[in-house]
Amino acid sequence: MTSILTNTSSMNALQTLKNTNMNLNKTQQEIASGKSIGSARDNAAVWAISKVMDSDVKGFEQISNSLALGQSTMAVARNASESITDLLTDIKGLVVSAQEENVDRAKIQTDIGRLREQVESIVGSAQFNGLNLIDGSSGTQVSLLSSLNRSSTGPVTASNINIDTSSTNLSLAAGSAVTLDGALGTITATNGTTNTAITAAGFNFSTADYAATTGTVALDSGEFTGTETWDSLVAGDRVTMNFGVTATSTGTPVSYTVREGDTGSSILTGLVAEVEAAGVDSDVGISFDGTSILVDNQTGADFDITFTASRGEGGLSALTNLDVSDSASADQALIDIENMIDYSINAAASLGSAEKRVDIQADFVSKLVDSFKAGIGTLVDADMEEASARLQALQVQQQLGVQALSIANQTPQQLLSLFR
Repeated sequence: MTSILTNTSSMNALQTLKNTNMNLNKTQQEIASGKSIGSARDNAAVWAISKVMDSDVKGFEQISNSLALGQSTMAVARNASESITDLLTDIKGLVVSAQEENVDRAKIQTDIGRLREQVESIVGSAQFNGLNLIDGSSGTQVSLLSSLNRSSTGPVTASNINIDTSSTNLSLAAGSAVTLDGALGTITATNGTTNTAITAAGFNFSTADYAATTGTVALDSGEFTGTETWDSLVAGDRVTMNFGVTATSTGTPVSYTVREGDTGSSILTGLVAEVEAAGVDSDVGISFDGTSILVDNQTGADFDITFTASRGEGGLSALTNLDVSDSASADQALIDIENMIDYSINAAASLGSAEKRVDIQADFVSKLVDSFKAGIGTLVDADMEEASARLQALQVQQQLGVQALSIANQTPQQLLSLFR
């Protein structure tokens, strides 16, 4: 049946043409934008995945910047330590020459003094963006943001590369005794004692007026000019705990270098970590509950735990008073300079190893970012070859659709011939 009120053929042709035009517009948009999924309307699930990955890319790009900063800092410290090693080697040559009796030791001492000043200058200037890894101001550890870890359930956590700087202090600062609170002088853990508590409350910290000892956190040692006298802890001080001292044993000494912002709890946490790393007798349990070190002595023997502290001492402190004025002093100077060269070499090696690790991580993060970007592209980028072929097909379909609609619209005209 043919009706002049309802042109079914025209309606069908019109719907077909609309679908063709819609697909054609979508294909043209893909070609123009380069994306097959440009918004959540196109494919909500894939769009959401791509946006999460895109946010991770932005995070890793910032991590690359952080690692680049770390690389520069490490490079400055390593180059400085290598230069210091060369200077110490030169000083050693002077010390060796001073072993002879018929030399002018006064002139040799003058040359040593000039080289020592150069060492001090290098140590002081070996900083990048305010961070110096060889003057003792960075404490025992420096953390660099290295990665973002996303679990299968969604939460993201940051990972760090921890750089051990406990053996890279090349300053000439000399150590001096620091008085700790008497309550932490000696703690006796008797035979069979369980969970003897050593609290963090006994550590005192110097405050900004130097004389007071009521501070709760360690200040940066750079805030002090060196002319003040204070008996409480500041950043750079070394706290040593001798674990298991008895009448027949010297125990296991472990040390922690105080960092700016440390509290008593921070120091005890660091000491516990050092004790565990030292491998204390398995019959002695040691833990930290947030406020106290808990000692469980099941060794069958008494032992003591003693605490001492010293002002931060640099690995080259002996260089300050290196003396070759006489034979005995020259002999001791040779021993001292040999030890300092060994320390400096180890510091340079440690920094070089850490720098290499940062380089490897930076290279990995760069490749990871590229992989993420490629993955995002696979999800949302348009296949331009396919889009080109689809565009031509749709253009033909559009032309045919217009032709079909035109034919369908002519159908009512054909009805007039029935009434002639």
